[in-house]
Amino acid sequence: MTMERKQLSTIANDVLLRCSQKLDISLTVMVEEFESIWTPENGEYSRKLVEFWCSRALIDMCCNIEEQISDGSFSRFSFDMMRAWEKPSCTDDEHDSFSESVAKEKEEEKVPTNLNPEDDDIPLFYSDLMPLLVDNGPSVGEGAFVWLATVAPIIADVVNGKFTFETLTATTRNRLHYPAYNIFLQEIDKCIKQLQGQKIPSGVELADDEFILHVEGTASTSRVVRHIGGASWPGRLTLTNYALYFEASGVLAYEDALKLDLSKGTEKSVKPAATGPWGAPLFDKAIIYESPELEESIVLEFPEMTSSTRRDHWLALVKEVLLLHLFLLKFKVTSALQVWEMHARTILGIVRLHAAREMLRTSPPAPKSFLIFSLLEVLPKGDIVLEELSKCITNITGGQSCSASSILRNLNVSQACVPSMGEGEIAERIETLNIQAENLLSLESAIDQVREEAKESGIAKATVEGLKEEGVSDSAAVLKELLKPINTALWPWFQEVLTWQKPETTVIVIGLTLLIIYKEWIGIAIAALLLWMVSKMIWARRNRIGDKYDKLVVCTASDKTAIESMVSAQHGLLTASEMLRLANISILKAWSIFFSKAPKHTDMVMMAMTGLAIFVAVIPFKFILMVLVLCLFTTTSRLKKRSNSDQGNKGSRRLKEWWDSIPVIPVEILDKLPEDTT
Repeated sequence: MTMERKQLSTIANDVLLRCSQKLDISLTVMVEEFESIWTPENGEYSRKLVEFWCSRALIDMCCNIEEQISDGSFSRFSFDMMRAWEKPSCTDDEHDSFSESVAKEKEEEKVPTNLNPEDDDIPLFYSDLMPLLVDNGPSVGEGAFVWLATVAPIIADVVNGKFTFETLTATTRNRLHYPAYNIFLQEIDKCIKQLQGQKIPSGVELADDEFILHVEGTASTSRVVRHIGGASWPGRLTLTNYALYFEASGVLAYEDALKLDLSKGTEKSVKPAATGPWGAPLFDKAIIYESPELEESIVLEFPEMTSSTRRDHWLALVKEVLLLHLFLLKFKVTSALQVWEMHARTILGIVRLHAAREMLRTSPPAPKSFLIFSLLEVLPKGDIVLEELSKCITNITGGQSCSASSILRNLNVSQACVPSMGEGEIAERIETLNIQAENLLSLESAIDQVREEAKESGIAKATVEGLKEEGVSDSAAVLKELLKPINTALWPWFQEVLTWQKPETTVIVIGLTLLIIYKEWIGIAIAALLLWMVSKMIWARRNRIGDKYDKLVVCTASDKTAIESMVSAQHGLLTASEMLRLANISILKAWSIFFSKAPKHTDMVMMAMTGLAIFVAVIPFKFILMVLVLCLFTTTSRLKKRSNSDQGNKGSRRLKEWWDSIPVIPVEILDKLPEDTT
């Protein structure tokens, strides 16, 4: 046992000693019990030892987690557990010693700073101590944070733990320091107590498993306005894990709440909306709730001076509750214990979001980093993670002290929990943890895959943002430059073939085209074309063509004067307007033919379509294609042009005259809505 303990780092030894004191088990017994189940195939000895006994200590701590968060013992002990997990071996102490010496050298170069013992209570994100703590203070990384979240999911959910960590450590070089971690847990505890103290909506009796998640519209919060049709009324809005409740403000009290159910059916929806005085869509600061149970949609406005942060926050929360119930319905989660576990994980996610917003008031975090279903809805292949999550949920059984539902119960309700357990119960809990760890492997693998693809997708989307901000003229210039290879290489070659400028090439193209159509080798021809493109791509990769064209250079400079540019722009606008007008006229004439507004033309079109239908039905289609190919190439030959130029001009003239003689349906343009005559 002494030899094995020498493998542990200083912090790991300290954590195991504290676990021993908390569980009232000697270190010798702890090591012996671990070694009885450990094999070299399980992985690193030191880390697995830390995981094993920290998990057992956390099971004991979760039974009284509310009190231990309040007095700070849980945050300090769990933070040291993360440090021990991250650096469990004695070799890590040597690395720490080297890092500390480097940090001291840097510190000597800095201006001395007077520190107070109370500085630990200051949020890291607003403190002047942040640079000092980043360089010298103990910190933990992403792996340790996610590991603790799998054992005690109060700090994060395993699904979005890595995204939560990235958000919390965005300003601290992706390292989590104790002051920020402690404040985060304290804010979680405050949010739970604050939500517990919220008043139940008027005229409503909440279900036993219904929990208030957010309230606004009270005297101490910003107001909320309900719009139904042209009627508007301020009031209080309450969100639970089952519904939205709106209470219109009365003279002395709130009226009975209007319930907007979020749990039943799949046809309900919430989306952003614009609203304003008398229902005019002026301000983009509202959400609209639609349900087949309501005759008219309900608009909830969140007035704000500048941005639409409040609306976006409410929209994210409501969508999360909707997506929770859709998940339970889609994967047919019917067990009451499993349903409540998912409710608890969603509730804790929303509580963590509230806590993070309190910590980061100057720069509120994106809600999706804390909300499970909202995150997976936008991530590529997020549906795969949902499937893996549904499989993990089916393995949940009772008696798990560190499950989300148990943690929420111990935070929310003062309930007795036996701190010490018998050997049989302990073994059962540890076996449950081992089963959970095995089930989480596939889930974590899917999450890692989705996360990597999300990073790639984010990089790709960032390259598109610049193009979205371009004006019409710049976009046209870019399109012209992109089509330049076609205009300079491909299109001239087609023109040469079609106009018989190179008769040998034209004859070869005609022969190959007719052979492919006759032998019905179109699929083979497409395959050959695709393989030719693949060979070109391989050639471009081997010759590093992409390195030469790392960006597209578009020159918009012109030698025209300002007046010439204005005239050119005006001509372009007139051309676009004329094209639009011609398109409208063509569609209106087609309507006239279809509805027999021009009977002669309709009869001719019907006869022509009937003859064409008979021709296509009788003659094999490949012969029709062959004839069309021959006609295309013969009509573009010089000999055919000389012999049939007069006939072609006459035919084009007759067709134009026929088209011009078709009347169009009259168009009436109104500048106001027509009156309802019913």
